[in-house]
Amino acid sequence: MNMYDPIQLEIFKHLYAAVAEEMGVVLRKASYSPNIKERRDYSCALFDAQANMIAQAAHIPVHLGSMPLSVKAAIEKFSQQNKPSVMSDRFPMSGMHPGDVIMLNDPFQGGTHLPDITLVTPVFVPADLDGSRGTENKSDLIGFVASRAHHADVGGMTPGSMPVGTEIYQEGLIIPPVKLIQQGEINQGILDMILANVRTPDERAGDLWAQIAANQRGVQRLSELAASYGIRQCTEYMAHLLNYTERLTRNLLAALPDGVYKFSDRMDDDGIADRPVWIRVSVTIEKDSARVDFSDSDRQQSGSINAVYAITLSAVYYVFRSLLGIDVPNNMGCLVPIEVIAPPGSVVNANPPAAVAGGNVETSQRIVDVLLGAFAQADPDRVPAASQGTMNNVTIGGFDPRSRSPFTYYETIGGGMGARPYADGPSAIHSHMTNTLNTPIEALEYAYPLRVLRYEVRAGSGGGGAYRGGDGIRRDIETLVEAQVTLLSERRRFAPYGLSGGEAGEKGENLLIRDGVQTRLPGKGTFNFRAGDVLSVSTPGGGG
Repeated sequence: MNMYDPIQLEIFKHLYAAVAEEMGVVLRKASYSPNIKERRDYSCALFDAQANMIAQAAHIPVHLGSMPLSVKAAIEKFSQQNKPSVMSDRFPMSGMHPGDVIMLNDPFQGGTHLPDITLVTPVFVPADLDGSRGTENKSDLIGFVASRAHHADVGGMTPGSMPVGTEIYQEGLIIPPVKLIQQGEINQGILDMILANVRTPDERAGDLWAQIAANQRGVQRLSELAASYGIRQCTEYMAHLLNYTERLTRNLLAALPDGVYKFSDRMDDDGIADRPVWIRVSVTIEKDSARVDFSDSDRQQSGSINAVYAITLSAVYYVFRSLLGIDVPNNMGCLVPIEVIAPPGSVVNANPPAAVAGGNVETSQRIVDVLLGAFAQADPDRVPAASQGTMNNVTIGGFDPRSRSPFTYYETIGGGMGARPYADGPSAIHSHMTNTLNTPIEALEYAYPLRVLRYEVRAGSGGGGAYRGGDGIRRDIETLVEAQVTLLSERRRFAPYGLSGGEAGEKGENLLIRDGVQTRLPGKGTFNFRAGDVLSVSTPGGGG
């Protein structure tokens, strides 16, 4: 193993993290949609030339393990194409040029679900930065920067592109890896095609330009680091950071008792068939490595709760990263000692053309629940009880008479977090695979023909015990115009579990309130609302 300076390692850890963080600031400030600007439903990350994630800002955990697969898909797509006019002998990606921006959202090529659009930009720097002879006018690929943002509509059968569908074609526009920008020139034909297939083209264009600006900032900052420290030192410390995180993960695993730990939990249904869907995991700890096996999980479903492999990988990464409990770099070194088995054709590794809109937001949460349930057997003093286990997805779309144009509103609503072994669980918070915020009432009512009538902590909904689970939220939204409402939510039938004798958290509930009459809505479905109808969402509490 190559020697490194630990002080320099710490410096580079923060330098690379700062690049990703600054990209996120640019994306948030430049974006158009409340979903990105207010809810911060995005992630930015930095990668080495082999598509290993070196740093991700503290954004969305569900993007942790999946974004590298998007970068790899981009590399594979363009690795065999025409050679650039400016290159070095070490330049391995012959189809990528300075100024390129590659776009994709295909869940079966490293994406998560269709609303999450990823932009990948290669970062080239002058090859003579290290003073190498004969490298004038040549460039080296030092790495990639990428941004992923949830766009509030990408077409499909319902506003917001989160339907309870039965195939991915119903969920919106599928974008394979394509060059949105080629050598600094926008591919107007591709942009026009995308904007012609969404309900809110101006908002989509604005958010895409914000992502482009974020990537440009990442290119600028990484190029500055290469100029300050040299290509060799920058790339060497990328490798050192990966190795460092791997060692810390191995230390965690070595500290756990060897054994096989199993746990299972069920999802309410898939939105189509009225039956639970089981996710089962077996975690084998052996010395300083682990095998995470989902082979006994149910097969992929007709409804949209199917998770692609990238989602399952992200959930595994998140759980192991959280268990470390220290300031570890967010990079792919965490996954090196971990083998993840997710059989193709299962609900945790679906095959196309499966519907996957809910796999990203709902199934990812249940995967975390079963992993934590398994680890609670190996390390009960570190693992919390089940959190709310859902993102409570709400999409509302219709025609806004104020702007005389369609609108699409997307929201995830927080709930109760599970009690810790040493403290109560926090209330009214987004937990686990989501790290977003609720849309502020002022921003929501300004942007959409909607009115928030109630927004409060759902007191007493957390499970009892020596330490109580956190309480959920109640949020009531009135539609001021006719609208289509789609719900993708969980824990409406099966409550979040407690641990060590603690009680389960209270289940969630969705209601339609029309003319003062309350009608219970299922956890998943699309509904036609009249002007003046109220959607009431009560989110689950955490386990005790």
